[in-house]
Amino acid sequence: MTHKKGFFGVRAAFAIGVMAVFSITAAPVQAGALDGGGIKKMLSSASDNALDKLSKPGAFYADTAIRILLPGAKGKLASKLLKTSDKLGVTTKLTKSLNDAAGFAAQEAKPVFRSAVDNLSLADVPGIALKNDGATEYLKKSADADLRLKVRPLIVSALTKVGAFTQLEKMGKGGGLLSLAKLDRASLTESVTDQTMKGIYNYMAKEEAGLRGNALGIGKSLLDAVIKK
Repeated sequence: MTHKKGFFGVRAAFAIGVMAVFSITAAPVQAGALDGGGIKKMLSSASDNALDKLSKPGAFYADTAIRILLPGAKGKLASKLLKTSDKLGVTTKLTKSLNDAAGFAAQEAKPVFRSAVDNLSLADVPGIALKNDGATEYLKKSADADLRLKVRPLIVSALTKVGAFTQLEKMGKGGGLLSLAKLDRASLTESVTDQTMKGIYNYMAKEEAGLRGNALGIGKSLLDAVIKK
C-alpha cells in the first residue's frame, strides 16, 4: 500500500513538474503571464541574436554550414569556373562578395523578422512549445513567403553594394560559362536570397534551442524540488 502511494506520489510530482515547464514555455504566449512575452519574446530574441551574429564581417563565409555559394557551386559549373576563371581568384572573390552581401542584408533584416514574429497567431502553441526549434519552424511555415519578399530587396541592395553584379557580368563576358548556366542577376539574387534565409533560420533555431534550454532548466529544478518533497 505504501509502495502504491509512493508510486502515485511520484506520478503526481512528475505531472506538476511538466505543468511547471509548460507554464514557463507556453502559458506566457496565451495569457501574457510570467515574462510578458512567452514564445514571441523568445523568438524575437532568437531572431535578434542570430541576425547580430550573421551581420558580423565574414560571418556567413566563415561558417561552411551556411556559406553562400554560386548556384551550382557543388557541380560541374564550379569545377570549370575554378579551372578557368579562378586562377586569378575571380570565383573566390565573387563568392566572398555574396557572403558579404548576405551579412549586410542580415544587418538590415532585424525589423522585418521582428514584424513577422509580432504578427504570428501562435495557434499551435503546444506543438511549438514541445520542440527545440518549434517557434522557428512555425515562423518559417507561417511567414516565409512574406519574409522572402521583404528580404529580397535587401539582398539586391547588398549585392549591388559589394559589387557582386559587376563581378558577375565580367565573369560572364570572360568565359561564357555563366551564360551557359543561365546565371544572371535575377537567378543570382534568388539563389543568394534562398541561401541567406536558410542561414538565418539555421542560426535562429540554434538560438531558440539555447533559450529554451535555460527555461527548461528552471522547469527541471522545479520538478526535482517537487519529487524530493
